Amino acid sequence: MKKILIAFSIITTASLISLDANAQCPMCKASVESGMEGEDAKGKGLNDGILYLLATPYLAIAVVGTAWYYKRKK
Repeated sequence: MKKILIAFSIITTASLISLDANAQCPMCKASVESGMEGEDAKGKGLNDGILYLLATPYLAIAVVGTAWYYKRKK
């Protein structure tokens, strides 16, 4: 149990630490910032894409974890 708690605390700490990253080139950043005004904006589409990419690993981990839990429970 102690190993699980230590692993969980390390993973939690690592996920809470955020570093400032400037991954976009200046032209891409300016294009996205200027395109946030309208309803069919490029920036909103980019933000939706980022959210989909962010959610996919968490959903995969949840599915695998749930399957593992129910298989182990039997």
